[in-house]
Amino acid sequence: MKVLGHKIELLTGLLLHDVTMAGLQELRFPEEKPLLRGQDAAELENSDTFLLAVDTDWKEHDIETPYGLLHVVIRGSPKGNRPAILTYHDVGLNHKLCFNTFFNFEDMQEITKHFVVCHVDAPGQQVGASQFPQGYQFPSMEQLAAMLPSVVQHFGFKYVIGIGVGAGAYVLAKFALIFPDLVEGLVLMNIDPNGKGWIDWAATKLSGLTSTLPDTVLSHLFSQEELVSNTELVQSYRQQIGNVVNQANLQLFWNMYNSRRDLDINRPGTVPNAKTLRCPVMLVVGDNAPAEDGVVECNSKLDPTTTTFLKMADSGGLPQVTQPGKLTEAFKYFLQGMGYIAYLKDRRLSGGAVPSASMTRLARSRTASLTSAGSVDGSRPQACTHSESSEGLGQVNHTMEVSC
Repeated sequence: MKVLGHKIELLTGLLLHDVTMAGLQELRFPEEKPLLRGQDAAELENSDTFLLAVDTDWKEHDIETPYGLLHVVIRGSPKGNRPAILTYHDVGLNHKLCFNTFFNFEDMQEITKHFVVCHVDAPGQQVGASQFPQGYQFPSMEQLAAMLPSVVQHFGFKYVIGIGVGAGAYVLAKFALIFPDLVEGLVLMNIDPNGKGWIDWAATKLSGLTSTLPDTVLSHLFSQEELVSNTELVQSYRQQIGNVVNQANLQLFWNMYNSRRDLDINRPGTVPNAKTLRCPVMLVVGDNAPAEDGVVECNSKLDPTTTTFLKMADSGGLPQVTQPGKLTEAFKYFLQGMGYIAYLKDRRLSGGAVPSASMTRLARSRTASLTSAGSVDGSRPQACTHSESSEGLGQVNHTMEVSC
């Protein structure tokens, strides 16, 4: 069932667009955890090419896990009890192709310079990866999730805020189900909680026989409309997927993702001993994305009091690439809901830092929300979000449809 919602505009310190809205609600944060004051991270040079961003302050690591080596790049060091931001990319990509545009966005850097950031590449998907030997058994999706505690332990993270896309979102969700104490929050883009049925499996096999691997992966990343109309972006990704990612390794990852099982989550109270994600979750999907139905179904299976569903208007299969500004703004609110980000520099203002309270107004036509974070710095914040329906329908999940 498709979730319908009214379009809203995310507001920052200055209103840059003419907006018509009804029912403004202000998110209030009774207690916020101020960001650490420190030296700004080195500025990354602007680049229109996915792989040419300057990564001088990133360090590469190959970490031994129970299921083989895992390539990780990290910037910064753990800051007390503050969580690390850990990312996991979609199939067909790596951390550079998936996240460079988003993390190099200027406003996003204002956030990430206060956190240690850790990008995880799935086995054999990083730039320059050697081809796996004949007969190599690629880890299952459950095993990919079970590799992540080794990363957390290696760097001494106490817990993480995960950002995953597609297959990476599935891996992080599975990680949070198996190791809930290590995950403080999740941003899951384009997640599909369902395994493939026989019909889908047969269709994938047929597609593999009639299309090249990059083209098959593109149909997973982009909608048919995007494949036809957004030729420049699609062609750029077709070239990068074909030239940057080792094709034999990619085929193994692709096969394993298409063999995944159902995520096996249910909304609390719907079935006995229902499994669910215990941390705050923000689900993200473009309104023109092939994963829309899967994300909507995932939303229906999560606890509505701790889940926010963000449907981005005028966005396709890669919102972190096509709408990094809007996604950054939503990520700010997500962190604020967990008690982080008291002050954040707004690059459009000459007056320096702006209190985050001036950036926490959202239009919500169907729900009125109050987010509280009753924690102090030095202890893990526990976010609790309450929502009530103006239509007398009981609990309603947070649905934001962003107009861009």
